Amino acid sequence: MRSAIGGAAALAAGGGALGGAPAASAASGASAAAEGSERDTSDELLLWYGAPATDWEREALPIGNGALGAMVFGTLASERLQFNEKTLWTGGPGSREGYDFGNWSAPRPGALDAVRDELDEKGGLSPDDVAAKLGQARRGYGAHQTFGDLHIDVPGAPDAPDAAYRRALDLGQGLATVTYRQEQVRHHREFFASHPDGVIVGRLSADHAAHVTCTFRHTSPRTDFTATAHDDRITVRGELADNALKFEAQLRVGHEGGACVAHDDGSITVTGADHVWFVLAAGTDYADTYPDYRGDDPHATVTRTVDEAVAAGHGALRARHLRDHRALFDRVALDIGQAPPADVPTDRLLKQYGTGADAAADRALEALFFQYGRYLLIASSRAGSLPANLQGVWNNSTTPPWSADYHTNINLQMNYWLAEAANLPETTSPYERFVEALRAPGRRTAREMFGSRGWVVHNETNPYGFTGVHDWSTAFWFPEAAAWLTAQLYEHYRFGGSTDYLRTTAYPVMKEAAEFWLDNLRTDPRDGTLIVTPSYSPEHGDFTAGAAMAQQIVHDLFTNTLEAARTLGDSPAFRGELEKTLGSLDPGLRIGSWGQLQEWKADLDDRTDDHRHVSHLYALHPGRRIEPGSKWAEAAKVSLTARGDGGTGWSKAWKINFWARLRDGDHALKMLGEQLKSSTLPNLWDTHPPFQIDGNFGATSGIVEMLLQSQHDAIEILPALPAAWPDGSVRGLRARGGATIDVDWASGRATRIVLRAARTRELTLHSALFSGGSKTLKVRSGQRYVFGR
Repeated sequence: MRSAIGGAAALAAGGGALGGAPAASAASGASAAAEGSERDTSDELLLWYGAPATDWEREALPIGNGALGAMVFGTLASERLQFNEKTLWTGGPGSREGYDFGNWSAPRPGALDAVRDELDEKGGLSPDDVAAKLGQARRGYGAHQTFGDLHIDVPGAPDAPDAAYRRALDLGQGLATVTYRQEQVRHHREFFASHPDGVIVGRLSADHAAHVTCTFRHTSPRTDFTATAHDDRITVRGELADNALKFEAQLRVGHEGGACVAHDDGSITVTGADHVWFVLAAGTDYADTYPDYRGDDPHATVTRTVDEAVAAGHGALRARHLRDHRALFDRVALDIGQAPPADVPTDRLLKQYGTGADAAADRALEALFFQYGRYLLIASSRAGSLPANLQGVWNNSTTPPWSADYHTNINLQMNYWLAEAANLPETTSPYERFVEALRAPGRRTAREMFGSRGWVVHNETNPYGFTGVHDWSTAFWFPEAAAWLTAQLYEHYRFGGSTDYLRTTAYPVMKEAAEFWLDNLRTDPRDGTLIVTPSYSPEHGDFTAGAAMAQQIVHDLFTNTLEAARTLGDSPAFRGELEKTLGSLDPGLRIGSWGQLQEWKADLDDRTDDHRHVSHLYALHPGRRIEPGSKWAEAAKVSLTARGDGGTGWSKAWKINFWARLRDGDHALKMLGEQLKSSTLPNLWDTHPPFQIDGNFGATSGIVEMLLQSQHDAIEILPALPAAWPDGSVRGLRARGGATIDVDWASGRATRIVLRAARTRELTLHSALFSGGSKTLKVRSGQRYVFGR
């Protein structure tokens, strides 16, 4: 259902459909993926449990193909697959509440300048005061919706699992499985979400003939749909009551042996089969086209998708899924001395972590958590879908936490920190598409709210181009978000090196974001520098002028945009304007009275402050201005130490990255341990609480940063290796400049480095393996270079 996944309407650019074509082939320099359709399962890549899930958030296991996601429970008498389609959203155009994109409902001449003047006079303003002047109540914002639940009732199944029961998620193959015994019959269930074919696929089988009987039915917490069954097909169709968004899901059932009967209540029963299998597709009439966000009715595309999948057959669907999934997943392998203990399920492995009982088991959980982040990104961000949201693609509610939306004051950005270095660059295409789609509504917000060129988005957004403000005082104002969002696009260029991508995709978005800030910076009467005002260090403190994070983000944007402009030969006038402004821009880097990196331009930091946001360290990570060993790095360390090792899940994940950038691998591992022990659920989802997927992605990014860094135009090998990982290897990590790196190490030192070049250029590697600690060489595209034994 490639055109129905994520909505069946035409896209704004290229005339495609949200659901698009399968992802591009493996990135240049990536390790070749195995081509077989089956392999032995390694316990190192398994999440497994000895009982069915009883809790959606804590225990069910996720599968996904980018646009479709499902949570597998493994319940015996009635298997439950709670499923989602990412564009099923209330709110937006057509909402009963009305929708204004967050733009001011009436002009407010002078409001912004009045706040700026008051900040100049007073130095700070309370969030409530600023929200009263610049915010407004949110209308029609909406929320992601669960599509509902597919139930597979199995009459006669055991009431409770026995010792043979096993529920598992194989990360390497993207397969969720359930096995159990009923008397002398062994039953097996398998589920996967196929990106190539746009469907969720399941199969129920037994090792005795004619022993599979089951009934398929759909439920939902909403009442805005009808479910009908005819022959082997269930059709679920409706319109969201809030905004009239059309949605449809279809399920078709196949079986070997036995009989299939459709019922008037919209269910289907198969009796006495050798095995039963099904395909499920879903879509909406959403399109990412401003200002209407509507396209074609999904019926035709959903029908075609399930029919083509059934015609292909289960074996072909499974083989295509495995090839597609493994082409991404198998690029990276990590060995840190892990040894999963036999017969210890994942929930118990998590409980035992850090107790000192089994170091190899601790390494097994760390390595599994690393690969789980990669798995979740593959499952929740593929070409043709919306990007991964606060919960990836998984949501069981009609009122999910924070609407399961796109928070742009770190969370959406964090979702993609791992994508380039962990060798999943194809997963960024939904993010790029989403950012591009924000430009049109963002231009209007920039014009009406700020009277400026360029585009802007604030603290959070939805699939309907919400680029304005609301009135939650500590989380409504963050115009730097657009600038931060462009950083991932430039990172994609720095890793891959395609000037075509830079010219057509990244640079236009970056340039327009830079134009916004060229128009909106103001001269600080305190010292004559250019500052962001009003500015707010995310969710913390008062509004001020020139907060550190705001200045650092704009500096990062101007630096990236100037580099890109020089590469592409953009106009000398624009380059000159950027250079001049950068020269006058407040740097956002100051060392305070107790040696800390200041969060605000004035020295307001409190030694006892342990707030979860450490936003003023942006220049350390994900930025690149702070280099290890510098006075700024030392000040950042003072701030980070003062904030402590607490916080919520995503905050701890960010701290892994911070400590790795400070070259303190032991503290980075300590933060990973803190996240695992107190911010990770039994199914290894990160919890804020509640569940937020950004912590999973941030932790995987942090582990990469411990092993490989390249932000400062040199490739750093094992820059923050913790003492607990003395011997090991990693395969397939990517470095900026177009290189894929393998490293073997022993006793904490690299013993062998393999570099595969995707570009012809000069590269510098830093490692104790080389005499003098570094090596500079001219590499040629497509060539492999080996150093050490």
